[in-house]
Amino acid sequence: MRAQWKGFLSFGGVSCAVSLYTASSASDRISFATVNRATGNRVRREYVDTETGKPVDKGDQVKGFEIDNGQYVILTPEEVGAAVPDSGKTLSVEAFIDCKAIEDTYFDKPYYLVPSDRTAIDAYMAIRDGLREAKTAAIAKATLFRRARTVLIRAHGKGLIATTLNHDYEVRSAKAAFENVPTLKIGGEMLDLAKHIISTKAGEFDPREFHDRYDAALSALVKAKLEGRSLPKRKAPVASRPDDLLQALRLSAGVGSPKTAPAAANANAGARRHKPAARSSETAASRRRAS
Repeated sequence: MRAQWKGFLSFGGVSCAVSLYTASSASDRISFATVNRATGNRVRREYVDTETGKPVDKGDQVKGFEIDNGQYVILTPEEVGAAVPDSGKTLSVEAFIDCKAIEDTYFDKPYYLVPSDRTAIDAYMAIRDGLREAKTAAIAKATLFRRARTVLIRAHGKGLIATTLNHDYEVRSAKAAFENVPTLKIGGEMLDLAKHIISTKAGEFDPREFHDRYDAALSALVKAKLEGRSLPKRKAPVASRPDDLLQALRLSAGVGSPKTAPAAANANAGARRHKPAARSSETAASRRRAS
């Protein structure tokens, strides 16, 4: 792996040289090139002036902040570089907190934080073991990849893991997202069945058991195209309707049967149809006796 960032981890009077390595990567996913359908040749992306229609060389491309429709404040690379906060190359710990105090929506991207050289190992291990023993995490500030970032640092196996955190303005309101969800409470048999299904499906997370079905489907599609065959069409899933949700939960919990339920319903309906007829026969017999 190649280090994404190198600098120092520092808190109090302790400092050690560290490197950041990306803990997750999409490099192994299937990727596509854009191709000209008519010729089969690969095409390249080109920036074009929207007014003149002429291509713009890379050296003439600058950043612009739109202040009005079609009006921009032009920023040169030198101006942008001067405005970016000084990197300082230091992850400076500002506080120690409980990991559970941070909502999941603030977590951005994980990195492995590794000592850069042998001279940093003792201080690195002191920080790692201190965090583990105290069952806490460190909040640090740093300029990473030309942006001022807040980083959560935790003990992780033999080392440390650093997770960049979203800024407050980047996290959307949960209240706004759920405002159309009614304030209803499910109870009775429906809740009991849901709890039963959850308990029977209890397990542990093993990432090896979860596969990228999209990537696998693309691989199968490419292979099928190479072999000159087509893939069978899948049936679209059918969502449970509110009127059969309870029956769906019963079937999922193993306390119902798709065959017995309709049969029982039909039997009950038949019984209801025959009962009035029986009363009618009894009434007719009474009339005959009376006459």
